[in-house]
Amino acid sequence: MAESFKTKEMREKVILVGVSCREGDDTQDSMTELAELAETAGAEVVGMTVQSRDGIHPGTYVGSGKLQEIRQIIFDLQATGIICDDELSPAQLRNMEEELNCKVMDRTLVILDIFASRASTSEGKIQVELAQLRYRLSRLTGLGKSLSRLGGGIGTRGPGEKKLEMDRRLIKTRLSQLKRELEEVRQHREVTRGQRSRNHTKVAAIVGYTNAGKSTLLNRLTDANVLEEDKLFATLDPTTRNLKLDSGQEILLTDTVGFIRKLPHHLIEAFRSTLEEAKYADLIIHVVDASNPQREKQMHIVYETLQNLGVAGKKIVTLFNKQDKLEQEEIIKDFKADYTLKTSAAAGYGLDRLKAVLEEILREDKQFLEGVFPYDLGGQISVIRKYGELLAEEYQENGIFVRAFIPAEMYPNLNAMLLEKQQ
Repeated sequence: MAESFKTKEMREKVILVGVSCREGDDTQDSMTELAELAETAGAEVVGMTVQSRDGIHPGTYVGSGKLQEIRQIIFDLQATGIICDDELSPAQLRNMEEELNCKVMDRTLVILDIFASRASTSEGKIQVELAQLRYRLSRLTGLGKSLSRLGGGIGTRGPGEKKLEMDRRLIKTRLSQLKRELEEVRQHREVTRGQRSRNHTKVAAIVGYTNAGKSTLLNRLTDANVLEEDKLFATLDPTTRNLKLDSGQEILLTDTVGFIRKLPHHLIEAFRSTLEEAKYADLIIHVVDASNPQREKQMHIVYETLQNLGVAGKKIVTLFNKQDKLEQEEIIKDFKADYTLKTSAAAGYGLDRLKAVLEEILREDKQFLEGVFPYDLGGQISVIRKYGELLAEEYQENGIFVRAFIPAEMYPNLNAMLLEKQQ
């Protein structure tokens, strides 16, 4: 009888490598975050090293002396690869692999790996593959001698097509196909947004740094059952749910992908249709991890990303979340926000106040309507109830008396009905 063997998946043992170009920059914070990214991707961080120099070396990312030091660290710690904190050029990637004789990865590749493992919907998978192919296409020329061999064979004329050229052509063909599929998704999103607009339903986009508690907030408010996990990019695909407030008003909440330092441009382009949910939303709910020492920098990165996406002129409600994790109460401010609240989505703290603020914001865009609708126009009451805030409803002899706040775009038509019946 053949003997069976148990196998277990071996975790990559990696060394993190960074470059600090000036004193007092955020390299150390970025390296700490890179360690979290590596752990989330399934690697084991066994070492970390940072070189201080005037700028990143164009050929090898770090200097020659640092390369020798890294080679020794890899040998001593029996690491299987390194992860650099910045996106590497094809030449840097090739040169470092030749010098270190190990797997060389960069921050972008690690984030792409995480996104690939998290994508669950067809849209998410399309966007991840698109970003991966763009990343790969830009690096084909730097992937070594294997891509320069001939690809010709029996039945071909001439020397054949170089593998590099063949790979580039195949990737471009696949990119075109994915772009068409993503365009269909984008058009579907526009139809959905148009439907929301016609229904007079307001939309709030939940944005924030990754792992700030956005999914927990959505689950608490709407029972969305979105995955909650204490990891970076625990959820990738956006989720939209309806929230009915105490007054009967309704608002759609859309969870978006978390932001992060040095978010790769490949991802921003691929996920633009998803990230633009914030651009087309009526207001922004900005979730901040109040317990994170780097919260101010994280807030800056979120606002910077929103600016790059063209998000401007919207009401912003900032939630200083995870108050339950603070050892003592701290004074935190966000001068760009219209409202700031202290919350703990996990504990349910501060969410009633959030709902009250949402009620207030929704009411700002409504107009007050008061009058008696004849019984033959009674169907308008259900419209007011659905899209507005019905304050009073009284059945009288000559009709239905109504006092309500209604969407501004509905006011001219409904008010005209009341005036016409009064004449």
